[in-house]
Amino acid sequence: MTGLLLVTLGVSLGIQAVLFAFAATFKTDKVTDLSYGLTFALLAGWLLSRGDTSAPAQLALATMVVVWGVRLAGYLFYRILTIGRDARFDGIREHFWPFLKFWLGQGIAVWVIMLPVTLWFAAPAPYSFWMSVGGTIWAVGLIIETIADAQKFSAKIRPGGHDRWVDEGLWKYSRYPNYFGEMLCWWGVYVCVAPGLGLWNVLGILGPVSITYLLLKVTGIPTLEKSATKKWGNNPEYQAYVARTPRLVPWP
Repeated sequence: MTGLLLVTLGVSLGIQAVLFAFAATFKTDKVTDLSYGLTFALLAGWLLSRGDTSAPAQLALATMVVVWGVRLAGYLFYRILTIGRDARFDGIREHFWPFLKFWLGQGIAVWVIMLPVTLWFAAPAPYSFWMSVGGTIWAVGLIIETIADAQKFSAKIRPGGHDRWVDEGLWKYSRYPNYFGEMLCWWGVYVCVAPGLGLWNVLGILGPVSITYLLLKVTGIPTLEKSATKKWGNNPEYQAYVARTPRLVPWP
């Protein structure tokens, strides 16, 4: 088990190192978010390749992670090609060590979020009822996240779109429906594997807990809330939107 955990950590950090070299050399944001989703997909594909590719449970779990990772990577890559740069990295991409710190943190984050999947693949269990339950939760989350991302992107690329917050579609019922969908995806993955982890659940649950914490408290909502407050905090319409709209869970 320890060997597998170390190998997956090395793979995750190795992928970040290769793409970091490109990003740092050319001072570009083109591959920064791309690497995040692709690392999940590559790890899942590698774990499946060392198992039984014909086993329904293994194939289903790996497919869930690959689909989620490729969808996210493709969306973020298309977005950065369209907008040109990611303002989050202004003042960071030009400085080697702060930029490297971000990439290192990203590699570790991917590894931690993947823990339940990695641990389960160390001793795969047969397909069970809980995989159907978890798969359903994952599918609902993927649909919500995909729709929310598409709606926000569509709103932002309109003329003047970056001058206003998004309050249409799912964003009318939640200020961060994309993050809600992402959390559902990873809690769904955890539900799939939890019955087969046994005592390793103590470590495996760090996966969904970590992504929930990151989105709620670290790199997700806090960063965007700070930016939105700076732009529109004194706008009565924005204040009204914040007051009537749930922060995370969509609600009429």
